Amino acid sequence: MTSVILSIKPIYAQAIIEGTKKVEFRKKIFKREVEKIFIYSSTPKKMMIGYFTILDIVEDTPINLWNEFKEVGGISEKDFFEYYKNVEKGFSIKINEVVKFEKEIDPEDFIEEFCAPQSYIYIEEKTTANSGFKKLGV
Repeated sequence: MTSVILSIKPIYAQAIIEGTKKVEFRKKIFKREVEKIFIYSSTPKKMMIGYFTILDIVEDTPINLWNEFKEVGGISEKDFFEYYKNVEKGFSIKINEVVKFEKEIDPEDFIEEFCAPQSYIYIEEKTTANSGFKKLGV
């Protein structure tokens, strides 16, 4: 299995770390089986703040995703439907275990020429084993 770095707006990244956001909504989903999702808190923070494991991934229409996950989605109805505007299907990644890093990680410290992903990027096990992640037991 592999892991991904997921770009998440700081407000939502923090809500995941705090445990108030139990699902992450996405328009596109991974093509490979993913074990861990590293949380990259996007601009202005631009740091990796932790990771989570996946309980399940649900694919459905935006209206059905909203109806099922609005109480645990950590997003307003207006922002949710703006995000899914002109999209027929979406994904809800159900969050399992969340781990907050003791110290935030700059991805440039272990990924050469790191460029923040528009959505997500795959990272291989060897990359995390040879990085600051190893010190964190990741």
